[in-house]
Amino acid sequence: MAFRKAFDLYANVRPVKTLVPGGRYEDIDLVLIRENTEGLYVGVEHHIGMHGDPRAAAESVMIITRFGAERVCRYAFEYARANGRKKVTLAHKANILKFTQGLFLEAGRKVAEDFPDIEWEDRIIDATAMHLVLDPYRFDVLVMENMFGDILSDLMAGLVGGLGFAPAGNIGTDTAMFEAVHGSAPDIAGQGIANPTGLLLSACLMLDHIDQHEVSSRIRSAIDEVIHVGQALTVDMGGGASTTEYTDALVQALA
Repeated sequence: MAFRKAFDLYANVRPVKTLVPGGRYEDIDLVLIRENTEGLYVGVEHHIGMHGDPRAAAESVMIITRFGAERVCRYAFEYARANGRKKVTLAHKANILKFTQGLFLEAGRKVAEDFPDIEWEDRIIDATAMHLVLDPYRFDVLVMENMFGDILSDLMAGLVGGLGFAPAGNIGTDTAMFEAVHGSAPDIAGQGIANPTGLLLSACLMLDHIDQHEVSSRIRSAIDEVIHVGQALTVDMGGGASTTEYTDALVQALA
């Protein structure tokens, strides 16, 4: 969070794509664009004292600005256009949070007018979550505010096998940062069973960002090859290989 705020990394890019065959869904290929600097995650919160209890209640403030909403929505449409995507879905809760979520929706509608070549729709966030599970193929690029994007991006990772396959990019005007989103996983630290695919795909996002597309494509192809051969898969992919054995197979595929 500190890096995102310090460098104004306003767009969190979370692609999910089916890599391992035989999972819950085949041929998933979705991208979620999450606003990365506003919403409830700005950290404006405090306790409220009542009846002698200084911590009787707590209050958090959701901050949505027109500037922040418009720029992340514009990024989503520009991403869709640049990557041959056909549709952008804005997920929101403007039916209840009429001012904050309403402003985000209003900004998205305005930006959509500048992209007549991209199909556009808005959906209530809870219905979006349901339809991602029932029929994820109806979506393409999704854009939403910070907390909703935080939650649904992990849901989407679950469609393709979990956070071990989930890369992320944090994009600002002058700076970008790329990371696997699964955290440190202390429960499996030192066991040699972690799936490094999410980290490798994050590196591919970085390479694409700096126009090293050929190198990125080679790494992705190596990952696809190793997974489809199926002889050096980590435990979460249904295999018994260690992190090192899986990585060695990737290096061999790159040779």
